[in-house]
Amino acid sequence: MTDEARAFVPGHLTGFFSAHPNANSSAAGSRGAGVALSHGVDVRVRHGSHTDADSSLVALNGDAVPIGPVGGVRDALDAPDAAVTVETPLPLGAGFGVSGAVALGAAYGINAAYDRRRSANDLVSIAHGAEVEAGTGLGDVVAQARGGLPIRLDPGDPDHGRLDGIPAAPRVEYVTFGSVSTEAVLSGDTTRLTAAGERALADLRREPTAPRLVALSRRFARQAGLLTDRVADAVEAVRDAGGDAAMAMLGDTVFAFGTDLSDAGYDPEVCVVHPAGGTLHAPKQGTSTPQSVE
Repeated sequence: MTDEARAFVPGHLTGFFSAHPNANSSAAGSRGAGVALSHGVDVRVRHGSHTDADSSLVALNGDAVPIGPVGGVRDALDAPDAAVTVETPLPLGAGFGVSGAVALGAAYGINAAYDRRRSANDLVSIAHGAEVEAGTGLGDVVAQARGGLPIRLDPGDPDHGRLDGIPAAPRVEYVTFGSVSTEAVLSGDTTRLTAAGERALADLRREPTAPRLVALSRRFARQAGLLTDRVADAVEAVRDAGGDAAMAMLGDTVFAFGTDLSDAGYDPEVCVVHPAGGTLHAPKQGTSTPQSVE
């Protein structure tokens, strides 16, 4: 057991998805594809200093903020007093998978700080189930655990879902205009978006390239009826300049690869594809607990 543990989890832009609800939160989830970002969340877990009655509260960039899945993670790992501190350049509710990243980082951190001795897949399953039950996402956690340009072939946690990926690591540009309520979209009729997501996934599997991911994501947003006016204007401007761009699900955010947003006159945030999934930072020297083998 240690007093403190730290983790990094990449942000995740979903380009397209299909929703697959299930009474079993481990089997529920989404199919689709997206981008793991080098811009992500740094999570610090301290042992025994969370006293607030709201188990979902974390310190996010210095402010007390409820992140729904964190309560489920604390409960699943029997750590109600675990203090979770998060630093991230990414905004909440704008399509970057922040809630899923915080949930996964908290699971990694609590496991280390409280010596829960759970496997990586167990922790991903806990964070995924907590996010599904909180209504804040369906597929970010498993994608963030993989990294790269993940393709989610099946819904659900690691025991239920297969993953593939696009073997590429392009430069990523994005511009955020605001937020979209994930809970509102996922709790409504998802028939139209699921049909569009299934078509996009089938097409991407035939041609799994980064440019194809953007093109299919652009088509998905229009066919699913999710495209916002500001993202639509940005996509049009990028295409007029000879590039391509798409909307991040679910947020009022446009993303592109290479310099396509810059070439269209925007001043985007810039990062790269994060090739690995979430990781636990190495503990400081002298904080590990020796283990005996009998």
